Amino acid sequence: MTVINKLSQTLEMLKSCQSNCNTFSMDTNDENAKQMFQKLSKDLKMCAQQLENRVTYVANQEPQYKQELEGTQNMQSSQGTQGAMQSQSTQQTQNQAETQQIPEL
Repeated sequence: MTVINKLSQTLEMLKSCQSNCNTFSMDTNDENAKQMFQKLSKDLKMCAQQLENRVTYVANQEPQYKQELEGTQNMQSSQGTQGAMQSQSTQQTQNQAETQQIPEL
């Protein structure tokens, strides 16, 4: 695995962690936890931006890395679309299950 691939993979993980913190923040009723998750999300966003700058710098320094990065982004974009479609399908199934009446015992 090349340096640019490792950097890109790390960047995607940071973005995923940030998204998880946002979700946790919205899901909790505890104000202290909500603030903690919001701060973590903000910090992770800043880290991701710095790493993204580094990825851009490395890609500009080495032309072959730029080509690898573009190939990786195209593949991730395709996977992201598939994941979004699966997530939407799962959400629809959950919504249907929630709207069904459960008989009282």
